[in-house]
Amino acid sequence: MTASTMLAHRLGRRAVLVLGAAALAGFAVREYLLTPEDFAGGALSVEEAHARAASGKVLLVDIRRPDEWASTGIGAGAQPLDMRREDFAAVLDELAGGDRGRPIALICARGVRSARLANQLAQAGFTGIIDVPEGMLGSRAGPGWLRAGLPVVAHAEALE
Repeated sequence: MTASTMLAHRLGRRAVLVLGAAALAGFAVREYLLTPEDFAGGALSVEEAHARAASGKVLLVDIRRPDEWASTGIGAGAQPLDMRREDFAAVLDELAGGDRGRPIALICARGVRSARLANQLAQAGFTGIIDVPEGMLGSRAGPGWLRAGLPVVAHAEALE
């Protein structure tokens, strides 16, 4: 075997190792991003969240982005409030009528952002935070709002 053949062979092995390591790192990042944090507070199925929101027993807040609301609609009875807003906690406090102990259920796409935000809000003094871990699209917790066949309203209607 010539020196150039040996070098190409060694580089090929290195390339395979580097690509494999990159793939594993990508998988790890994906799993981190799609795995919700543990949330010590309550959790509701999408059916329970819908029923409680319809009866006024819980304030259901869809924390996704406006483009997500436009894509799927918003669960009937939910208030859209983009979690990226700088004034998110203040607006949520306003929606809850200033009652930080009011039951507030958070829903996102797959339960990852809602669990993380639920922890942050609990630390900020909201004591009635509840997670909807299935989300709108489904997760390990269940099929999600859309596949459960629960009603949705168009983004524009929800803002009225």
